[in-house]
Amino acid sequence: MLFSNIIGQDDIKLQLLNAVTQHRISHAMILLAPEGAGGLPLGLAFAQHLVCEDKQPEGPCGKCPACIKAEKYIHPDIHFSYPVIPKKTGDKPVSADFASEWREFIAEHPYGNAYDWLQFIGAENKQGNITATECQDIIRKLSLKSFESKYKILLMWMPEYLGNEGNRLLKLIEEPPDDTIFILIAENQEQILATILSRTHLIKVNPLPKDVLVNALVTRANAPIARARQAATIASGNYREALALLQNSEDDYHELLRNWLNYIFTNNRLALQEWIEGIASTKMGRENQKQFLRYFINLLEHTLRLKYIDKSQLAFSEEETDFAFKLQKLANLQQMELIMQELDNASYYIERNANAKLLFHALSIKLQYIFKHKPIPAC
Repeated sequence: MLFSNIIGQDDIKLQLLNAVTQHRISHAMILLAPEGAGGLPLGLAFAQHLVCEDKQPEGPCGKCPACIKAEKYIHPDIHFSYPVIPKKTGDKPVSADFASEWREFIAEHPYGNAYDWLQFIGAENKQGNITATECQDIIRKLSLKSFESKYKILLMWMPEYLGNEGNRLLKLIEEPPDDTIFILIAENQEQILATILSRTHLIKVNPLPKDVLVNALVTRANAPIARARQAATIASGNYREALALLQNSEDDYHELLRNWLNYIFTNNRLALQEWIEGIASTKMGRENQKQFLRYFINLLEHTLRLKYIDKSQLAFSEEETDFAFKLQKLANLQQMELIMQELDNASYYIERNANAKLLFHALSIKLQYIFKHKPIPAC
């Protein structure tokens, strides 16, 4: 993985490169990155840079024998650890049991999450773990001399899946053999063992900015700019989720929302009923319905930000910004808070298989009352 292949995160890339240039490499670090922000790609690129035989100012060269092996995830001095499941009852699985699947997964889904990985290996409802047997295997591997590189590297993805067995690694992390590097890629700091957290250098990775996410969707996923903006608005810096939105929805949420509010304000009952029939259809689907509600919530938040921040500093389309200014005239702060609360409640009930037609009908009535400054009737 080259740093140039990673979406955004220029500050983290520079921090990692400077650590190598200035000979200040931490022997154990955690890249704490929210889902879809690029934690795993950053870890892969950094590991490749460490073993590269012709390091460049911008990262690994990508051409030397070490880089070629690292890009195929077969370099003998880069070891991987990740959650796995038993292949059959009674097995004590280790990461190496799934090495071919892992190489295929990270080549295809470098921004994937743990759920994606576990489904990829057929876990279904099984719980993935980084087991005690895996910890013993890590200790064994890192006790050996490096084969080709100066460094021996362990890249552990999702240390949150380490149970108390992770305490077996404490001595190794605290007093590692010379030139041994631990790179842990995590999403949730609270789920990492405190004993491991206290022995590692924490590097926090931020979600991707909206403009960076939009550009990535347009250039990498060939998304139309309007759909890319909508997906980026909903995904909140998560490239994985933004891709899923593009793949699972052909709907223009902005047009859908504009029509809905228009029918509510004009009290066009026939058109509103047709709109409800459309959004409640099986073609739309529950996930799409939730994403539409999230889009509305994000647009309301954008409307509030416009009261205090110049629109040029916000990464929204002109169409969305104009619509947000109109919303400012239609609803005050208290009304917007009530609307967001109702939208959150509706999303909650959709997740629990509520009847979509009844739900959006009731929600439409509630919005009418909110816009008219009337108490919401009990439904």
